[in-house]
Amino acid sequence: MKTASACYYHLDVEVSPERVGQVRRILAAHLRFWDLETLVEPVCGGAEMLLKAIDEHASDKHTSIEMWWNGQHLITAVGDHDRELRPDQDLRACLERLAATSDGWGCCATDTGSKVIWFSQRARAGERIPLVPTAPAPSLREVLQVPREVPAAALAGSVRTADGVLEDAR
Repeated sequence: MKTASACYYHLDVEVSPERVGQVRRILAAHLRFWDLETLVEPVCGGAEMLLKAIDEHASDKHTSIEMWWNGQHLITAVGDHDRELRPDQDLRACLERLAATSDGWGCCATDTGSKVIWFSQRARAGERIPLVPTAPAPSLREVLQVPREVPAAALAGSVRTADGVLEDAR
């Protein structure tokens, strides 16, 4: 996972059995474009489950799909426009599978009475964005001499002259 900038994608689709496979391929293409190959299967599988459930249970097949990538998490949201579709009854099996395969999920109502079901996948520890090494600062060509250790007792009785030489003050 090498994409460090935030990415966003939105797709409106009329769900049908043949469109589910097309939408899966479209989402997979965007994830590959964002260099998120490892998230293709879990994200496309989750979106496909939701679209099939909407196709089976919803009377209004118009659906919106959105994906957000922030550099660590990918959130996928599927919004339906059917006021009669009940996630707790009609989509229970789909949501149970979604909960088992994602890092987080949720469902919320919109102002129009429809719902948005979202799930997230996070980048795994070994797949996080590597830090970009910074160029070293210009170095001095002259090397400063490391001062030699001088016993503290010797320094206590010494005075530095105008030319920088230590002399005994006693």
